[in-house]
Formats: sequence, C-alpha cells, structure tokens
Amino acid sequence: MQMRFFVFLLLTSLLLSTSTFAYDVVKKSTSGICHDKKSQYYAKTKNFKSYKTMKECLDSGGRLPKK
Repeated sequence: MQMRFFVFLLLTSLLLSTSTFAYDVVKKSTSGICHDKKSQYYAKTKNFKSYKTMKECLDSGGRLPKK
C-alpha cells in the first residue's frame, strides 16, 4: 500500500513538472521573434527554438514582438 502511494506521488510530481515546463518556455520563431506565454502569438507559434528565459532568447539574436 505504501509503495503504491509513493509511486503515485512520484508520477504525479513528474507529470506536473513536465507540464509546467512546457508552458514556461520562451519561443523564438523562425522569423526571430521571442514570444513568452503572455504574447498573443505564443500558442500560434509552432516552429520555434525554445529558451528558458526571455533574456536567453534575446541574447541569441531574437527580438521582442511589436505591439
């Protein structure tokens, strides 16, 4: 019983950490625009390179979206 509970907690924490990472990524589109999750085009950007932070994306040569 305790082992099943431990496995359940472990799997749950792995799933949550994976899904959190997927939404916190900064996307640099093929046109060089960096989109964070607040960008109106974040969900539409499908072909991209991912970065952990906006600073990393900008330092790689990306730019902020025009408002």
